[in-house]
Amino acid sequence: MISLRQVSKVFGPSGTHAVREISLEVQQGEFIVLLGESGSGKTTTLKMINLLIEPSAGKIMVEGRDTSAMDPVQLRRRIGYVFQGIGLFPHMSVGENIAVVPRLLQWEAQRVSQRVDELLELVNLPPEDYRTRLPNELSGGQKQRVGLARALAAKPRIMLMDEPFGALDPLTRDTLQIEFKRLQQLLGLTVVMVTHDMMEALLMADRVIVMQQGCIVASGTPHDLLTAPTHPYAATLIQTPKRQADRLEDLAKQRN
Repeated sequence: MISLRQVSKVFGPSGTHAVREISLEVQQGEFIVLLGESGSGKTTTLKMINLLIEPSAGKIMVEGRDTSAMDPVQLRRRIGYVFQGIGLFPHMSVGENIAVVPRLLQWEAQRVSQRVDELLELVNLPPEDYRTRLPNELSGGQKQRVGLARALAAKPRIMLMDEPFGALDPLTRDTLQIEFKRLQQLLGLTVVMVTHDMMEALLMADRVIVMQQGCIVASGTPHDLLTAPTHPYAATLIQTPKRQADRLEDLAKQRN
């Protein structure tokens, strides 16, 4: 579904590598998480997939086509994109925000309207209550649900997500993580998500790609990384949720 072959990205006159010769294959229906600290190259990698950033070297294939030979705008309309800031248009209603891409694709008005209602139901926002609301009338979690619905509007087979739940409170974040994983499996979406949250990566991914200084240093299932990390940096990352789990267990054992 997505193939990166020896892909690099260099910024500035000094030739600083943000991403260095990475190769990655993402299968249809797979949920991949790019994990790493700030500056590891994960967001740059994500944005190169839909040509928000052009690679300096290497080849990226999406659904069997070389993206360098594709119209970037047409490519992006085929791929759902969700990010932390959400980016809803404040002067548009919820329904109008969700309808943006279908209208650009010149769908018939009735089809657009049906799709908006279908998606609002899918993300648990009843259309009769939310279709005409403005973004400033929504909570953070509701805005994120609308952002997910908008990204799904044109029925993409691929979804790119950049820290989509990072700004939410813990309870809302946990709820949306569970609901999006359900949607991903229900719709058969191929997902590449960026996060620096190890617990989020372990709970959501089919496969975790660990990045450090622009390189892929480890790759495996959550079970692989928990039980047998293959790189010192991956082993360090995995210690965080383990320590947290141990501390919670110790607290539960304490007596007043």
